Amino acid sequence: MQTVDFFTPVVDDPYMFGSIAAANSLSDVYAMGGTPITAMGIACFPEECGDLDVLVRMMSGGAEKLREAGVALIGGHTVSDPEIKFGYAVTGLIHPDRIMTNSGARPGDALVLTKPLGIGILTSGIKFGKTSPAAAALVTEIMATLNRPAAEVMSRYACSAVTDVTGNGLLGHAFEMAQASSVTLRFFSKQIPYVPEAFSLAEAGMLPRTIETTWEMIGAVTEVSPQVPRALKNILLDPQTSGGLLIAVNPDALELLIDEMSRRNVSAAHVGSVEKAQNLRIVVE
Repeated sequence: MQTVDFFTPVVDDPYMFGSIAAANSLSDVYAMGGTPITAMGIACFPEECGDLDVLVRMMSGGAEKLREAGVALIGGHTVSDPEIKFGYAVTGLIHPDRIMTNSGARPGDALVLTKPLGIGILTSGIKFGKTSPAAAALVTEIMATLNRPAAEVMSRYACSAVTDVTGNGLLGHAFEMAQASSVTLRFFSKQIPYVPEAFSLAEAGMLPRTIETTWEMIGAVTEVSPQVPRALKNILLDPQTSGGLLIAVNPDALELLIDEMSRRNVSAAHVGSVEKAQNLRIVVE
């Protein structure tokens, strides 16, 4: 299996940006139940006015995260570009009979989310100086955390479908899972974890533009209870960089899966359930 991803900086620290870029690029392989083995770097950097120390620190952060994941960096390519961009092309291995997709969710399954939400809102706040230092440090840590332990635990239980939560937010990727699996997904809004400061920033209007475009995509087949605060609704639509996994698992295995993830320092939460297909694809109560 092969995947590629690169993007513009989401934090100010070049080393941490490189680390986040690596974790994000590896995520698609983990979401399919695979093991990443090699990576090639992709960097865009301003040739004439760029500080080469920034490039070195960015690449160092990425290389260290790849080492943490047990992935060999085997090369890459850098081009001149006025806007910094960084990421990796990743190759992974998986047995053909063990490939995980977003299309196997079954009625009765429980839904588990492995990272808190609010990343896009908080990184938007970082750009405009609105996110507190404590929240900025926390969201940086979340983004730089590998989905490797969550994927390894997932592989040992009766999981029927999985997707990583990225640019379309929790509800956008849930819609894709519901559509592909011909089911309806019901979310329990009070059980969905998010970084607390994202709520106040959302209330203040610090919203990435993709929140609106994702709602345009799914709004006709999504019902959000009027009791769900508007700020929380926006958090559920918030685009995530290096977000967690959304996993559909047999309810008999739910407690064991969450307990084992907790022992591996994965902040897994039971956030919803899978139901037989209705007119709606997504329900948030």
